Amino acid sequence: MSEKPPETPGAQKGEFDVVLMHGATDDGAGTKVLRARPGRIETGEVRPMPDGRPLVPGGEVVRLERRKDAPAFFDVHVECKVPAESAALTRTAGGPAQVATQAYRESWARTFGTARRDLVN
Repeated sequence: MSEKPPETPGAQKGEFDVVLMHGATDDGAGTKVLRARPGRIETGEVRPMPDGRPLVPGGEVVRLERRKDAPAFFDVHVECKVPAESAALTRTAGGPAQVATQAYRESWARTFGTARRDLVN
């Protein structure tokens, strides 16, 4: 009387990674998802990867494979994980990039005889 559930990738090891698509994002550029994987359930969104734009730190590049038995569910195949420490590489402060090195400051003092911060407009 019991039916065998359809075989999904990773099911033989007791692993699963599935998303349920449930609506468009507020800006309409992506889709809201509910993701279930071993030990946790998460909400999130999926978006197409635009050329030339950086990936979100701590995110993942995934390939979704539609399930034949349930069209709103997709098996998730993680292609690439974006490390969270890459967030330290992106500037979070406003303003231009810092280009004055210690050698530059020492050269300024040698050339003009004063530290640059002591000059008045």
